[in-house]
Amino acid sequence: MALGLRCFFLAHPAFCNSLVVLTRPVSEVTLKILRERQNDHRQYMAYPALPVRHFVTKKAKAKGKGQSQTRVNINAALVEDIINLEEVDEEMKSVMETLKDNFNKTLNIRTSPGSLDHITVVTADGKLALNQIGRISMKSPQLILVNMASFPECTAAAIKAIRESGMNLNPEVEGTLVRVPIPKVTREHREMLVKLAKQNTNKAKDSLRKVRANAMNKLKKSKDKTSEDTIRLIEKQISQMADDAVAELDRHLAVKTKELLG
Repeated sequence: MALGLRCFFLAHPAFCNSLVVLTRPVSEVTLKILRERQNDHRQYMAYPALPVRHFVTKKAKAKGKGQSQTRVNINAALVEDIINLEEVDEEMKSVMETLKDNFNKTLNIRTSPGSLDHITVVTADGKLALNQIGRISMKSPQLILVNMASFPECTAAAIKAIRESGMNLNPEVEGTLVRVPIPKVTREHREMLVKLAKQNTNKAKDSLRKVRANAMNKLKKSKDKTSEDTIRLIEKQISQMADDAVAELDRHLAVKTKELLG
């Protein structure tokens, strides 16, 4: 049987090599050396080149999806006659700093006098910080006092503002003295603070979106005197700055959440 197969291959070299070519990618070289035998010339057989279409696998798509896009880094000085990117950056940083300040002053496991300072009180003269109309002090680790003697007419408004501060505080009043008991640290209290942290972070993201939208609107005014390519690059830069700021907010939220839950 082996001898018969050998004779078959010797008798049909073109057929055998055709099978080999068919098992190779169609994009390979289309000329194939069939056989070189002793005292014979080389023989060549030509195969028509076929178009090749490469399909992307699901695995390759997933890998490409996770890759970051090319970042833009525009020199702010080169486009300052179009838009002030440094000003946009400062506005975004201000939003982030406001959130960090809010986290540090109002979202703490152990309430301190300073955590009440910036509670906003609605008065006849407008909105004022609590520490502007009341003297805040710590009587004990479980009790904060707010003396409203200088602005007694604002006592009721101050009590309302403390209750609605979202800090789970229930103030009591004795004349012009407001007593603020500090609640025990329970699991429910921790989860409530985390919920407030998320709400504050979402508000900060809304502020970032407004900064981005305002910057884009300013940029639109320059479309008539600036090339489309330049406008697109600046738009991408602004979006990139906003995305970076959002990522920073999420990072602060993750750190604060871990701190609050313990």
